[in-house]
Formats: sequence, structure tokens, C-alpha cells
Amino acid sequence: MRLTRRQLLAASCGWLAAAVDAAGQHGTKRRPAADPPQSFEGSADVTLRIAETTVDLGPGRVVRTRAYNGQVPGPLLRVRRGRPLTVDVWNDTSEPDIVHWHGLHIPSDVDGAYEEGTPGVPPRGRRRYTFTPEPGGTRWYHSHEFAGRNLKKGTYSGQFGLMVVDDGDPGAYDLEVPLLLHEWDPRFTTGGAMDVEFRTCSINGRMLGAGEPIRVRASQRALLRIVNASATLHHRLALPRHLFRIVALDGNPVPAPRSVPAIELGPGERIDAIVEMNQPGVWVLGSTRTPYRTAGLGIVVEYADRSGAPVWEPPGGAAWRYADFGGDESTAEPDGRLALIFKAVGDGHHWTINGKSYPKTDPIVVRANGRYRWTLDNQSADAHPVHLHRHRFEIVRFEGTPTSGVWKDVVVVPAWKQVEIDVPATQPGRSLFHCHQQFHMDNGFMTILKYE
Repeated sequence: MRLTRRQLLAASCGWLAAAVDAAGQHGTKRRPAADPPQSFEGSADVTLRIAETTVDLGPGRVVRTRAYNGQVPGPLLRVRRGRPLTVDVWNDTSEPDIVHWHGLHIPSDVDGAYEEGTPGVPPRGRRRYTFTPEPGGTRWYHSHEFAGRNLKKGTYSGQFGLMVVDDGDPGAYDLEVPLLLHEWDPRFTTGGAMDVEFRTCSINGRMLGAGEPIRVRASQRALLRIVNASATLHHRLALPRHLFRIVALDGNPVPAPRSVPAIELGPGERIDAIVEMNQPGVWVLGSTRTPYRTAGLGIVVEYADRSGAPVWEPPGGAAWRYADFGGDESTAEPDGRLALIFKAVGDGHHWTINGKSYPKTDPIVVRANGRYRWTLDNQSADAHPVHLHRHRFEIVRFEGTPTSGVWKDVVVVPAWKQVEIDVPATQPGRSLFHCHQQFHMDNGFMTILKYE
């Protein structure tokens, strides 16, 4: 589906037996914060309703899920940077839920995490959140509920949507295309390594070939706002014979925009890419992994006056590296250093930070306005997309390569590798740090950043 800028502006108005039970001895289940009284004077700028809905993904693929306003993805929210925003969230289900405003620098009590003190949305009730969107760029919103054994909750569900925080820069492009990646029909694998697998994939809530194509004209420049809204999966995407010029990562402009034949995103990551439409034809923009593409992770790109079956071709090119989009300036000496070691323990599916699982993990303590260098040391065979709420951080070393100027809020730490980041302590209050892979987060992979 292609959205023009005008349209976007209009859119704004079976677990293994060895696994621990969600409420069991490890205590990883997050509890809703106290439910303070609320008054609702005046109308909200945005209203979201959490409810069960049926989603037609494509032929023979109909799923029942929770979603916002009866649609998947949820409504595109286009808001103004620095302008206060009031959001009413109604919960039409019989269970509490909570919405996380991913990538925003907003107070803990509205950010959308129980661990930070944000009150959730009570069953059959309403919650009003008021905050000022900062910074500008591609952000998103999603459920931050504990899922555990229930693969219909949290980021496994259809509760996700794109938020664009407009900072007044119109951008040098002709059309804007949101692309939100997701998977459906999850189940736990059996056998040696427990994981979650999916039967169906989608972009913008439709399987490859089932939705409207992205319709373009030759010589147009398309801005793709890509969000990996997956609960657990990393994705690599390509558009045959076209290049992606990377202009922003996690909504933050990069110092060295560069064109690449394929892009990679871990869960929670976003990429803004400009694509020059200079190869007329009918193409598949989709996963480079055949099983995912066959399961539906793709969308057709159709040039004007062209027809026929969409064509897929595997891309060439080197591995995806954040440092390719960074600068070579030296970074200042930090005010403090910290090593965070990620490991799986016990049955191999319980996760630790420095030897402890949440809620027993040691908090990260900082002083306001300091700059802290964290060494993220992944001592496991899984890549981890780790996310810091309410802050952004600068990647200063990736797999041994120094870099600068790449600012993110999610970074994928490859298996058996290290990544160094500098975290400016500019958002006092409690902030959650966790793996954005839902299964890992639910099994202890998180801690709290707090200020002295």
C-alpha cells in the first residue's frame, strides 16, 4: 500500500515442561503498577481501543488477535515534535494491557512499562496518557505485556503501529511508504533448542501477493519507513535491482548515508531508506530467506504501465554493519564504564545479565548528565536486539570496529560478539533495559537503569 504525504497527514487526526511458569520461582512476570484515579476532561488527540479482531492475512490465512482500533497495523500516528499529545487507550478485553511508546524520550509514568511505574490500562477500562513527543523521526508503539506461555499476548499479537514524529523537515522524496513486518500462528518448537516458530508472515498485515502493491512511477524517490514488529525474528530484506540509501536508523539520521542492496533489522529496530525507482518492472520486496518469503514476508512493487508476475532475485552485497553508516571521529572519554554480560543458564532458555535474571538483576546506576560506556558482551549463540527505554545511545565500537555518530535505541549484539555503546544520562527516572526478543525478555533478560 502506498501512502502519500497528504494521506499520512490525514491518518494522524506448548512450552517445554522444564520451563518456569510465569508466576513461578523466578518471578519474571511483570505486575501492573498501582491504578491511580484519573479524570478525563476534554477530548484526546488520539484514541486507541484494544480489542479482539479477525485479520485476513491472505488466502486461507485468517487469524484472531488483539489489535488497536480493529486493524493491523494500528492507526498511523503522525504527531508534531514538541507539541503535547493526549492519548486515550480503551481496553475492551478482560485482562490488563499496556502500550509502550517506543523510541520516545518521555517520563517513566507514561513510557509504557510496569517496571518503570507506568500504570497499565485496566480490563474494560480506559487510561489517559499525556506527553510531549521527542525526538523527531520514525517511532512506533506496541503492547509491552508479559506473554510467557500465552503466544497471543504482547508482541506476538497484532498490537503494534507506526508513529512518525514530524520535526518540520519535508524530506527529499516523492512518496512515503510504511512497512511493518510481523509473524503469525506462533508455537513453541520441540526438540533440542526451545524457540518460537511461525507459520505465516506479513508486511502491513497482509501476506505477499494478498495486499495492494506499492505503486510507483519511474524516477520517483520513495522513503521507506521500515519497522520490525516481530516478537522474536531478525529479518533481511531486498528489492531486486534497487538499492536502499540508509538515511536514518531507529529514527535518528546517520552521519554517513550509504546505499546497500539489502537491509537487516532485529525485533524493535527501524530503518529509514530512500529508494530510487529506476528499474521499471514488477518486483518482490521481501525477505532474502526463502522460507520467510514463502510464508508471506514480502510486498509487490509495481511500476506504472507494467504488469505480469512479480520477480524475485537474491541480492549480492556484504554483511550488514552499523559502522558502515557512522563516522570516524574519536569519542570523548566517558564518565564511567560498565560491562554487561549476556548468558543463558539452567535449561538454556533462562537469560541473565551479569549472572542474574530479572527481578534479581543489579540495577544500572548513573548520575544525571553523565556519559557512560557500556560493553555489551554476548556470551551466547543467539543474537540479541537489546533496547533501552527513554534514551538513545551512540555505538562507538561494533565487533571491534570503532565508529561514531550512529544513534539508536535498539542494537543487535551478534552471537559471541561485543558491542560498545555510550549512553548519555539525560532522562532521569526509571528506564527499562531488555532484550526485545519477547521470549528472552519474559525469561529474565532485563534490568533497570536508575539515577542517583
